[in-house]
Amino acid sequence: MERFGTLSFGHYGPLGGGRELSAADSMLQAIDLAQGMDELGVNGVYFRVHHFARQQASPMPLLAAIAARTERIEMGTGVVDMRYENPLHLAEDAAAVDLISGGRLALGVSRGSPESVVRGYEAFGYTGSTDPRGADLAREHFARFLEAIEGKGMAELDASSPFGGRGMARIEPYSPGLRSRIWWGAGNRDSAEWAGRAGVNLMSSTLLTEDRGLPFDELQAQQIRAFRDAWREAGHPGEPRTSVSRSIFPITTAEDELYFGGRQDGDGVGMIDGMRSTFGKTYAGTPDKLVEQLLRDAAIHEADTLMLTIPSQLGVEFNLRLVAAFAEHVAPSLGWRPTRSSAE
Repeated sequence: MERFGTLSFGHYGPLGGGRELSAADSMLQAIDLAQGMDELGVNGVYFRVHHFARQQASPMPLLAAIAARTERIEMGTGVVDMRYENPLHLAEDAAAVDLISGGRLALGVSRGSPESVVRGYEAFGYTGSTDPRGADLAREHFARFLEAIEGKGMAELDASSPFGGRGMARIEPYSPGLRSRIWWGAGNRDSAEWAGRAGVNLMSSTLLTEDRGLPFDELQAQQIRAFRDAWREAGHPGEPRTSVSRSIFPITTAEDELYFGGRQDGDGVGMIDGMRSTFGKTYAGTPDKLVEQLLRDAAIHEADTLMLTIPSQLGVEFNLRLVAAFAEHVAPSLGWRPTRSSAE
C-alpha cells in the first residue's frame, strides 16, 4: 500500500437529539477536513456522488475549493455517475479543477451505484437507454468524455466567424495530464477487464456485483489482477493505479469504543440491483489487531491505494483524529509513508 486517503459519502440531514447537518455544513466541513489531512501528509480525499439524495451530487465546486485550500493532497470522486453527465461539460469542469490543483485530480467515474429513484438520469434529460440500469448510456457518455479530455476535436470551427477558423475545436480548458488520472469504478471482473482495455485506472469498492464463493478480499484481488492483465494485453504503457475502499476504524479512545466497539463483521452476500453481490467486512479494533488483520487482506496487498470510508457526519475534529490514528499506528505497517516526508 503506497497511498491512502478517505472516501466520504457526504451525508447530511438529521443527526438525532435535535441536531441537523445541513448541505452547507457537509461541504464546508469536507474542505476543512481535506486541509487537515493535507497537513497530516495523507495522500487523497475522495467523495461519493449520489443524485436525489442528501449527499454530494455536484462535486466539482467542492473539489475546486479543496484544491485552492491545499498543497499536496489528491482530490477526486468515487464515483461520478456517467448516466447523469453531459460528457463535454464534465470534461471542461474536470480540466478546470485539474489545472487549479496543479494536476491533483483523480476522477473516478462509472455507471454508478444503486439509486433511490427510478431511472433518475432520465429526469436529467438522458433518455433512450435500452439497458434496465442505463449501462449503455454510461459507456456512451464515458467514451465521449475520454475523447474530449484527450484533446480531440469536438465541434467544427466556423470559417465565417471572426473567432473561428478551419478544422475541429477541442474542449477548453485542456489539461494535458488529466487522461492518466481517470479511474473506472468496476463492480465485477468483466467491468475491471473492460477498464484495463480502455487504459484507465481501477477503483474497486466494498461491494462487488458477483459471488464466486470466495472471501471478498480474494475475489477483489482476482479482479485487480484481471484488470492488470487486460491493461498489459491491450498494450498500454506504464503501470495503472488501483484502489480499494475499506471501512476501518482504529479504536484508541473510549469514544472510539462507544462508536465502533463490536462493529467488526464478516463478508456478506445479498441481492443488489437485481444481482447477487458480495460485501466487504468492517474492520474495527485496536491498531495492533488491525495491522494483523489488514496484512492478511489480499486485495489491500494488490492495490496501491487504500480509501478509508469515514463517518463524515461526526465532524472534522473526530475524523481528523480517526485518520491520524490510522496514519500513525496502522498505515506504516502496511508500507505507507506520508507525502510530507518527500516534500520536506
